[in-house]
Amino acid sequence: MSAISEEAVPSFRLSMLVYDTRYRSLTFQFIALAVLIAFMAFMGMNLVRNLAAAGLNISYNFLGDTAGYDINQTLIDYTNQSTHQRAAIVGILNTLLVAFLGCVTATVLGVFAGILRLSGNWLVAKLMAAYVEAFRNVPVLIWILIIGTVVTTLPAPSAYRGETPDSEMLFGVIALTNRGIYIPAPVWGPGSMIVVAAFILSILGAIMYRRYATKLLYDTGKLLPMGWPTLVILIVPSLLVFFIMGRPIGLDYPALQGFNFQGGIQVQRPLIALWLALSIYTGAFIAENVRAGILAVSKGQTEAASALGLRPNRTMSLVVLPQALRVIIPPLISQYLNITKNSSLAIAVGYADITATLGGITLNQTGRAIEAVLLLMLFYLVISLAISAVMNVYNKSVALKER
Repeated sequence: MSAISEEAVPSFRLSMLVYDTRYRSLTFQFIALAVLIAFMAFMGMNLVRNLAAAGLNISYNFLGDTAGYDINQTLIDYTNQSTHQRAAIVGILNTLLVAFLGCVTATVLGVFAGILRLSGNWLVAKLMAAYVEAFRNVPVLIWILIIGTVVTTLPAPSAYRGETPDSEMLFGVIALTNRGIYIPAPVWGPGSMIVVAAFILSILGAIMYRRYATKLLYDTGKLLPMGWPTLVILIVPSLLVFFIMGRPIGLDYPALQGFNFQGGIQVQRPLIALWLALSIYTGAFIAENVRAGILAVSKGQTEAASALGLRPNRTMSLVVLPQALRVIIPPLISQYLNITKNSSLAIAVGYADITATLGGITLNQTGRAIEAVLLLMLFYLVISLAISAVMNVYNKSVALKER
């Protein structure tokens, strides 16, 4: 038998970094990274030299100075005697609040609008198409101003002093006024956190039940009810713990005193305008993403589900949407990022987000433009990367897994 000779592995040469396809891409990536680092270093040194020439230096000591201005909507304690750092934290929390509310509302609205755009009912489909085309083709700033103006047409708080039906509060506890919406506020008593923990566990239990029911359906074809068991799991354990603990959670209802309401929670007009505008505007884009995802699923999937006797709503929730998510999620991440970044338009309606506080009033009072802008860039970068990371994890969980 003749021995099989093995080819000798050529020794590494510097020319292989350019001519060998195994190393060429890495070489060009390294060169691009080095050029980028050198450019950023040059810009940084140029900034430091210019500041030194002007007798300035980068310092964040101004964050400890007294802010001296009021903020209308706050989630934590704040007065005009608080520091600029405290004002920036208030702005960050306000930005996160409107971003969270906007993402949730826009998702719900977009999913419903996207599904209804494919409805067999001609009128419903055309109404949804009109909504999508009208809102996504008009700048979001215009919608923020329009909705802010509409909110100002609501009655003044003093109008609820009358005895006419028009002066009655919604459901007897909610007041819609031109200053905002007044809703009951929770009052946390001893043992209330146990009720909250029970409710969180109920949510986890409902999610686990729905996953179990879906897996059982896929594995055995046995169809378990989804609606009422989910509601029972969500409501019954929390109610039992609530009454066992002696009703530790109460409500503080808004009441008209003088010319304004006292008590409860006031959702101010700027937050309402910004929240609704961002939600409705971005919901139109999400609706198109949902429609595209549904149309990407083969029509044979729907026909097969119908042949098995599944109702249309079951077909949509169990067959079509799980497959459509692979198309919907990637552009949905971009829409969530757009909501977060578009919230910087809050200054148009007087909502004190991070751009209005740190990038607006604080910047103008202290003159520390570079420091304030760098902090703003860092905040939006961190929150955008966090949203992308969380959504990418979810995207991988719904991605098609091949054998």
